[in-house]
Amino acid sequence: MKGFKEFLLRGNVVELAVAVVIGAAFTNIVNAFVKGVINPIVGVFGTKDLASYSSCLKGPCEVSATGEVTSGILILWGTVLSAALQFLITAAVVYFILIVPMNKLAARRKSAAEEATEAEAQEVQLLTEIRDALVAAR
Repeated sequence: MKGFKEFLLRGNVVELAVAVVIGAAFTNIVNAFVKGVINPIVGVFGTKDLASYSSCLKGPCEVSATGEVTSGILILWGTVLSAALQFLITAAVVYFILIVPMNKLAARRKSAAEEATEAEAQEVQLLTEIRDALVAAR
């Protein structure tokens, strides 16, 4: 039980849980954006809803009032296109809002750590020279 508790309280698990919750909330925003902005833009060129784009693969396709295909084979490529757009928008936002700034922050921290290490090395070298000069003066 102790190991399980340590696993749960480890930073990575908590960060992952927070990421999942934020990701779920962000998905709603992206879905609303696609439905409210992207679909109307696509509607200028065709149907307002991407889900309505489809192709009949075999036979005359008939769809019931409930949306169920009653005959033929219907390919709903509009829903796939909508999902792909949602994925691309989500990936772009995550990359440009989260990944790029985090990489820049990590690079700054790394350069600051390297500068600190370099300063410590110079300080050690200076102290060594002072010690050697004092030993030589005796």
